[in-house]
Amino acid sequence: MIRKVIEPEQKALEINLDSKIYGTFAEIGAGQEVARYFFQVGAAAGTIAKTMSAYDKVYSDRIYGQEASGRYVCESRVYKMLDHEYQLMEERLGEDRADSCFFAFADTVSAINFQRTNKGHGWMGLRFQSEPNGKANDVVIHVKMLDADNRQQQQAIGILGVNLIYGCFHYRDDFETLLISLMDNLRDRVEIDLIRLSGPSFDQVDNRLVSLAMVKNGLTNVAMFNPEGKNVHASEFLYKKNVLVVRGSYRPATLVNVDMLHAGKAEFIKVEEAEEKKTWVLPEITLDNLRMGGTINEQDFLDRVEVLCHLNYSVIVSNCTNYSNLIEYLSDYKIQKLGILIGVRELLNIINEKFYKNQGGKLLGSFGELFSKSVKLFVYPSLQEGSSDLMKSSNLPIPEGISFLYKHLTHNKQILDVEGFNQDILHIYSKDVLKALRSADPDWEKKVTPTVANLIKEKCLFGFPCERLEFEY
Repeated sequence: MIRKVIEPEQKALEINLDSKIYGTFAEIGAGQEVARYFFQVGAAAGTIAKTMSAYDKVYSDRIYGQEASGRYVCESRVYKMLDHEYQLMEERLGEDRADSCFFAFADTVSAINFQRTNKGHGWMGLRFQSEPNGKANDVVIHVKMLDADNRQQQQAIGILGVNLIYGCFHYRDDFETLLISLMDNLRDRVEIDLIRLSGPSFDQVDNRLVSLAMVKNGLTNVAMFNPEGKNVHASEFLYKKNVLVVRGSYRPATLVNVDMLHAGKAEFIKVEEAEEKKTWVLPEITLDNLRMGGTINEQDFLDRVEVLCHLNYSVIVSNCTNYSNLIEYLSDYKIQKLGILIGVRELLNIINEKFYKNQGGKLLGSFGELFSKSVKLFVYPSLQEGSSDLMKSSNLPIPEGISFLYKHLTHNKQILDVEGFNQDILHIYSKDVLKALRSADPDWEKKVTPTVANLIKEKCLFGFPCERLEFEY
């Protein structure tokens, strides 16, 4: 969709002049600026039924109830606000304004404080009808504010709220345009790292593609979704947990990938003395990996994550070519223990690429950033080329210029080999499995788990030739 970016004041005025759109605003904390836009541009009486701000925490609890977590700027709070305010709209005005499209806007925001000891962020949502008397839709987002000034952060929240309301009523039929429009007049001022769409207007939208679109279009560098394909946020499910990130192509996830995930988790728990029920293993797929074929193929992305979700993993999609960027992102959410699980060949490629192309400078910097955060690197082995001998972190051919640093990291157990792996399957490579399954060579099924093989055949993933097999007798 080709569109012109317009100012927030014009967006607010267009909404106010639309006689069918009518609703309420409820804002907690620093998010007092959204309704202000609609009042200031004029004609607000045709749009706003009520505005309110429950700034006092006790008062807020009396309206929306207490949070089990004790937090106020959280996902559950914004949903409680939407539930309460939208229900009041229907109860009080359902008959009197039967020809209106109702909405309830809510936000709960913490802006940067005077001492600058916190980072501004917030939750924001809109529940709205796309037609009078229709079922409601929800768009819920999490935003990180990047301005260094409290007043500027509040202004950014006001613009974002206007963008959200305008986008839902004007771009709901094109979810990617809706996502991009949220950043109108806000580039470099906010980062939106969760967007969740639900309701009849978004029935055909796969929220996993929403996560991909967020990263691809620069709204965030990191997005996540759970095994059910629901977009989730690190602050809600990784808070004070242990996390092991496993970057890979997963095209498809083979027996080696599954063994790497299981053995890596076991090693991580043993080394870090982590509690298993508080430990999350997160496969990560990067845009660089998705672009290896030239452009990003959405179906290829969905095929990969379909298998990972089937294996009951939450997935990270990121634009973090450098691990330090991902670590920096996760560090905001009080991760207890954080580990990176990497294949030994990938580790060797990183070392060779950065050392020989940049005379070691960037590699030294990357390692410094990585291990200054007390992050451990767990290395899964591979077979030596043309041999049954193992390649591990302990026998890599390290360039002389960084051998001292590398020995220091291995000696201090910041780089560790994964133990307890299955050596009998190390001859399996995803590229060979992909080639075999596309040619319907049955040997590929032995190189993935039975449930993954059945899923690939049932849903024709990765180009498996379902149509040809359908007519074989």
